[in-house]
Amino acid sequence: MHKAHVLLAEDDMALGFVIKDTLQLEGFEVTHCTDGEQAWQQFQKKSFDICLLDINMPVRDGFSLAKKIRQLSDVVPIIFLTAKSQEEDKIKGFQHGADDYITKPFSIQELKMRMDVFLRRTKKLLADNIEEYQIGKLKFVYNELKIYTGNEAIALTQKECDLLRFFARHINKVLKREEVLRNVWGKEDYFLGRSMDVFITKLRKYLKSDSNVVLETIHGVGFRLLVN
Repeated sequence: MHKAHVLLAEDDMALGFVIKDTLQLEGFEVTHCTDGEQAWQQFQKKSFDICLLDINMPVRDGFSLAKKIRQLSDVVPIIFLTAKSQEEDKIKGFQHGADDYITKPFSIQELKMRMDVFLRRTKKLLADNIEEYQIGKLKFVYNELKIYTGNEAIALTQKECDLLRFFARHINKVLKREEVLRNVWGKEDYFLGRSMDVFITKLRKYLKSDSNVVLETIHGVGFRLLVN
């Protein structure tokens, strides 16, 4: 049975420990980060089912973190955990992509009940919109962030999935670098291009189990996902 994976961004160590410990006892998998930048780095590396974000955190605050998360995923629920209760803060939170808002102090049971509502909603949304692609002998299920090869499942990050989905929608077609950047990252610049090259290398590793699938670099132009 799949354990829901929670990204907990909370700089109060004592509160973070209580939330993490209690949720783990309830059957959740929890990644706890003590600042917003650390949480952002974890979100890019792993697949999360729900995010619990404090607003006032060092390095990167909750509003900024939520905005970055929404650039990668429209689906994952975001709940703000905050001592603030002013109306303008709630509005700002929703404007940055939050789904809900719980004010400290709160009971863990109330938090869990709210989490369950969004997890059920997301599960239904994903079940109603399964997005699968056949790439040679490989099955790519975008909603699950996985590539299936035989009995093996390879877990991908959200950004890896976004990139592979774009290629899977254009199999055997040459795609320009700037076209890929605009569609997957939303814009093009030098540093994003370098980041994309890293993701391309990772995708090649995932696809190598089928020798008939090649993610080609077309020098001076871009890329092509070639399926023979």
